[in-house]
Amino acid sequence: MAQAADTARTVILTVDDDPGVSRAVARDLRRRYGESYRIVRAESGESALEALRELKLRGDLVAVILADYRMPQMNGIEFLEQALDVYPGARRVLLTAYADTNAAIDAINVVDLDHYLLKPWDPPEEKLYPVVDDLLEAWRSSDFRPVPATKVVGHRWSARSSAVREFLARNQVPYRWYSADEPEGRRLLAAAGQDAQRLPLVITPDGTPLVEPEAPELAARVGLATTPEADFYDLVVIGGGPAGLGAAVYGASEGLRTVLVERSATGGQAGQSSRIENYLGFPDGVSGAQLTDRARRQASKFGAEILTARQVTGLEINGAARVVRFSDGSAIAAHSVILATGVSYRQLRAPGTSDLTGCGVFYGSALTEAASCQGQDVYIVGGANSAGQAAMYLARGAKSVILLVRGASLSASMSYYLIQQIEESPNISVRCGTVVEAAHGSEHLEQLTLRDVESGRTELVDAQWMFVFIGAAPLTDWLDGAVLRDEHGFILAGPDLTPDGRPPADWELDRPPYHLETNIPGVFVAGDARAESAKRVASAVGEGAMAVMLVHRYLEQS
Repeated sequence: MAQAADTARTVILTVDDDPGVSRAVARDLRRRYGESYRIVRAESGESALEALRELKLRGDLVAVILADYRMPQMNGIEFLEQALDVYPGARRVLLTAYADTNAAIDAINVVDLDHYLLKPWDPPEEKLYPVVDDLLEAWRSSDFRPVPATKVVGHRWSARSSAVREFLARNQVPYRWYSADEPEGRRLLAAAGQDAQRLPLVITPDGTPLVEPEAPELAARVGLATTPEADFYDLVVIGGGPAGLGAAVYGASEGLRTVLVERSATGGQAGQSSRIENYLGFPDGVSGAQLTDRARRQASKFGAEILTARQVTGLEINGAARVVRFSDGSAIAAHSVILATGVSYRQLRAPGTSDLTGCGVFYGSALTEAASCQGQDVYIVGGANSAGQAAMYLARGAKSVILLVRGASLSASMSYYLIQQIEESPNISVRCGTVVEAAHGSEHLEQLTLRDVESGRTELVDAQWMFVFIGAAPLTDWLDGAVLRDEHGFILAGPDLTPDGRPPADWELDRPPYHLETNIPGVFVAGDARAESAKRVASAVGEGAMAVMLVHRYLEQS
């Protein structure tokens, strides 16, 4: 018999409309299998189907179903026929009286019956347990595939489905994807009482179905923290990229009551990188997801709160307090704030690309979508490190990877080690001086129009997958009117605020702003959102740590 650890969530279900018989079956099954399996009993076909649907939504496994033949409203054969749609891999047993033997034999063809048992089955050691033992052994040998806790049902070419999958993946939430067109996807939709008109359907670990969930609801239901534990902190870090995570680690480890607020998922652009090979201490490279996961766990270990799917919309000064406002109208306050909002990928302006985003056109989603690109041609737009890293990652399974670069060569924007790797990859080709003129497709990307920058000549190519990495814009519009920024939206700090040796307007302190301090005392900036920053993971982490040091200096003098 299987060990309990292997079958902790596996069910043996029995249904009989006679309460006495139902209890007797359950009693005998628990006596033999109760330590390793959950025994679930029902007294009607309808209630048994409802129990199966709930088990399906929770991701529980059902190994064996025993159903009485003579039940009102829905007999055992009718029940097993519907149960087959919910758990096709479960072994099916019909409990019958001698007079119903012919019906049981007929059911072998109707519902692919595995066995029928004549009542009564005393003694169970001779008539019941050997049958169930054989069925459990057959079930364990089959591909019943235990399912991760969270399940997502959607369409392959759906922007919303793609966004949900990326949100879960970047937040390290295990999930399994089901196409709404496939049998198991249809079974999950039916179990949730849904059709395929509103997707994606997300089924949480406790079996709750969420239809087209927004990020805050999804985050809360899959166990991510979304609500702050306090109203006031020593330090609020806004943004969960390398700079923000670095600040959270150093702030919390040095005794500051620290909360990090992230609008989507920790890691920022670096978290989406398939491989970072020039970060100190990782000679064999490290994926952005691995680095992010370690940093997040490190920050949590030191006591930093991490809030996910919270959109910050405003920063206000209230005496010594810095007030951070959220999109839902709530707010938290702190002695100090570190702005580590990072940047977002710039959108491709070519006609057709906006309508096809998430439906073949992706921005920084190489990790999430890579499995779907196996054996296909993939186009990547961009010539910097992020594009090169995506090309190397996708080339592992794609038939070909075509890198489209506006410039004359890769050397102006890509690290030398990446250029070498790309040159040595047989299925990666680089087309310099080439831009995307337009994207074409009805429900998903089908073709691209490419244009040669020098000659102006255009070419129409078949394409289903395009990943875009064409630079980044700072996520700082919400700071308009509060924090000084340059003409591109990057935040000014330290010496950049005093080019003529004089402090910025409205600066009330006797000292000049510290190196990473903005025009608001106690509000600092770190990472890619800062004007003239290095745009590298190592420098962002360093700036996060430096900003915390300056926060301490500010608090000591306040």
